[in-house]
Amino acid sequence: MVGGRNFSGRDIAIDLGTANTLVFVRGRGIVLSEPSVVAMDQRNGEVLAVGDEAKRMIGRTPATISAIRPLRHGVITDFDVTEQMLRYFIERVHASRFSHPRVVMCAPSGITDVEQRAVEEACIAAGARDVTLIEECMAAAIGAEMPVDEPRASMVVDVGGGTSEVAVISLGGIVVWRSLRIGGYDLDETIAGYIRRQHHLAIGEQTAEQIKLKLGSAAEPVAAVEEVRGRDLVTGLPKSVPLTGEEIRAALEEPLANIVEAIKELLEETPPELASDIVNYGMILAGGGCLLTGFAERLRDETGMPARLTESPLTTVVEGAGRALEEADVIARIGASRRRPRLPISRERAKTVFGRP
Repeated sequence: MVGGRNFSGRDIAIDLGTANTLVFVRGRGIVLSEPSVVAMDQRNGEVLAVGDEAKRMIGRTPATISAIRPLRHGVITDFDVTEQMLRYFIERVHASRFSHPRVVMCAPSGITDVEQRAVEEACIAAGARDVTLIEECMAAAIGAEMPVDEPRASMVVDVGGGTSEVAVISLGGIVVWRSLRIGGYDLDETIAGYIRRQHHLAIGEQTAEQIKLKLGSAAEPVAAVEEVRGRDLVTGLPKSVPLTGEEIRAALEEPLANIVEAIKELLEETPPELASDIVNYGMILAGGGCLLTGFAERLRDETGMPARLTESPLTTVVEGAGRALEEADVIARIGASRRRPRLPISRERAKTVFGRP
């Protein structure tokens, strides 16, 4: 049971991320991992593609088709599109249209009550029978097999596509936490903005992401040069410019410094006994943003604490949520640890707040 609810083998855990959505089916493991992108025909609202196929369309569609990311900073910005995307993913893992699984849904710690309710309503509208939310940092700790239910500090840093979560967990609850609306996409936008300002070159978000992966670093600059192609803002013609790792390292400094500062603030607020545990056991790093070259080394240098990546940073959160499906007593305590009172929000109200712009 989860919070008094019986879970069966058909039940699922979903990590609904700004960048990617992952689905874990109880008894089967991770069965789906695709980009959180939907391609729609603007004339009639018809969904043309979801996931990998839709991502390939970004920046390459005619005027009548748009490739939409319905989440921003880990929360819903387009209720209808999110509902259709979730429906597609749920139907992908449950072939029967009459299957209504119970769902454990991962959510950022810092989302508001209205945003929490909107996630639940979108999932219910997409075909789920019941929804239980679990904080991403808690799910990451469980997925990394940290002793979250023991009287010992477990510190998690989870840098996703839209948010960065930092938390200290003990006795099945979150003791202190920070949630920043800064993630991998903000790093991409920072790179694109730098190239626009310094080289007068417009590039797409997928090109910016590739530059981040090849030249991005949180510590020492990458010793490489990369030719980047885009549109010249002065002439309007295609153009290529050389970029160095040192340039990209400098461009990424501000958002990275904000993440590091949040981690330092969290450590300052951590109770002394738990702080001593972190000195001994360190912090674990999850999420695709933590794969940035030199990120773990920078945290070790600036905090003096051990830091290590999980075995699979991209899947740690959904693996933890999936394990929570099978460990009823743990998820029951988690559900009660930071449950905040929430006013009900109707589906129509959710669509008003998070409707398509």
